Amino acid sequence: KCHPHILDVIICASAVNTDSPQAAQHQEHQEHTKVVLVIQSQRNSYHVRQAVERKVEILHQAAELGKGVPVVVLLHELSEYEGNWSILPVLPQLFATYGQSAFWFFFIEDETRVRLAAVLQVLHRYQVQEEWFLGKRLHDNEASIIHHYAFSEDPSSFGYPDPAAGWALSSPLLRRLAERIQHEHLKSDFTIDWKHEIALYIWEEGNGPELTAVPEFCTEPRQNCATTFTTYLPNCGDPVSKNDLFVAVKTCQKFHSERVPVVKATWEKDAGFLEYYSDVTDASIPTINLGVPNTERGHCGKTFAILKRFLSKAVPKTEWLLIADDDTLISLPRLRRLLRCYDPKEAVSLGERYGYGLVFNGYSYTTGGGGMVLNRVAVSRLLSSGCSCYSDDAPDDMVLGRCFTLLGVPITHSPLFHQAQPDDYSNALISLQEAISFHKHWNIDPMAVYKHWLQDTHPLDEL
Repeated sequence: KCHPHILDVIICASAVNTDSPQAAQHQEHQEHTKVVLVIQSQRNSYHVRQAVERKVEILHQAAELGKGVPVVVLLHELSEYEGNWSILPVLPQLFATYGQSAFWFFFIEDETRVRLAAVLQVLHRYQVQEEWFLGKRLHDNEASIIHHYAFSEDPSSFGYPDPAAGWALSSPLLRRLAERIQHEHLKSDFTIDWKHEIALYIWEEGNGPELTAVPEFCTEPRQNCATTFTTYLPNCGDPVSKNDLFVAVKTCQKFHSERVPVVKATWEKDAGFLEYYSDVTDASIPTINLGVPNTERGHCGKTFAILKRFLSKAVPKTEWLLIADDDTLISLPRLRRLLRCYDPKEAVSLGERYGYGLVFNGYSYTTGGGGMVLNRVAVSRLLSSGCSCYSDDAPDDMVLGRCFTLLGVPITHSPLFHQAQPDDYSNALISLQEAISFHKHWNIDPMAVYKHWLQDTHPLDEL
C-alpha cells in the first residue's frame, strides 16, 4: 500500500509488481532516492515559512532530476511533542514510519541549502548496510562546561556534527538507536547541546561509530559542496526600533560595583529603555528594588515581578522584553535585527533552548544567562494563565519554560544566544556566527570578549 499522505515513490515502491523487468528497473532507479530528508523545523511561523521554502526547493530539484519524489519531513509536523528538536525522542517514530524503505536519514536546518544530486552522490559512497554517522566535523578547542568537560585530556579528539551543514544516519544505525532509546535511560535529564549529546550517544563509549567527516557537507560555499548555509541572522528588513525593546537587567548589591560597570561600559548605550533590578535601591546606578529578596540560586520571584512590571504603566509600553543577567554580554543591534523576523502578534519566547526530561515527555526552556526574549503577547498569556513560581528561588528560566509548554507557546531557539563563554563553544562554529550574546565573567576580560565577539563598528552611525 502507498503511504496515504506523502508524495513518495519510495514508500509506494512496494505497490509495484516486482515480477516484471520494468519493475526491477524501477526499483534500481529508486536506489539513489531512498533518502528521508528531515528539516529541523520549529513551530514559530517565521521558521515554518523558512522550512517550507527549503522543502519546496528540494522537491523542485528532485523533479528536475527525474528520480521521483523524495520524502521531505518537517520535524515540527511529526507530532505535537515539543521535545523532538533534541532528535533522540523522535528516532523511534522516524524509524517506524520510514525505516523499512529508507537507506538514509539526512537532517538539515531551516537555513541549510541543499544540492540534492550532490547529496545523493555523497551518500552513494557509503555502504548502506553498515552503520554510518556522517557530517561536518566540529570539535571542542578546550574542555567545555556545556559538554560536562568531556574528553578534557584531549578535547579535539571527539567529533560532533555541525547541524548547519547537514548530517546523516544510515538506516541500520537509526534502527539500533531507535530500539535503544526506548529501553535505556539517559545519563542526564538535561539537554544542553543536542548535537554533542547525540554524537556521544551514538559513539556509546566506543561501541558505536564515530562521526565520519564529509568534506562536501559545508557551511561556507566552496567547490564541490553538497550543502551550504546562509546565516542564523537573516535580513528580515529594518531592525526593530530600540524604543520597542525594554531591557531588564537582574543584579544584586554584591555585584553593583563589579558587574554593572561592565554593562554600562559595553551594551547599555544601545538600549532605548533599560532598568536594573536589585535587592536594594542604589540611586547611583540607578537600581530598582522590586521587593523580592535576593536568592543565591534561581531568581523566579524577581523574574515574575519583572514580567508584571513590564505589563504595568510603570514602564514605557514596548512590544519586546529582554531579561538579562548582570554578567550577560549582548549585542542589542543584532538582537533587534533578529527580532524583525518574528511576528509580534504571535506569542514568542526566544533564546538559547535547553531541555529537561525530553526523552520522556519533558519540557524546553530558554536558558537565562544568554538572555531571555519575550514579546508582550507571551508575557500576557503567561501572567493571565496563573502559572507561577513554586518558590522565589526556583530556576526562573525552567519555570517559564514549563509554563510556556503547558500553554502551548513554543520555545524558539537561536544558536546566536550563548549561556556560556566563547571558549566553551567550538571555534569553527562561533567564528562564522554573528553572535548575539555570551554569559559569565569567570577568568576572562569581559570588555575584550564584548569587543571581539559582539561589538559592531558602524562608522556611518558615528557621524
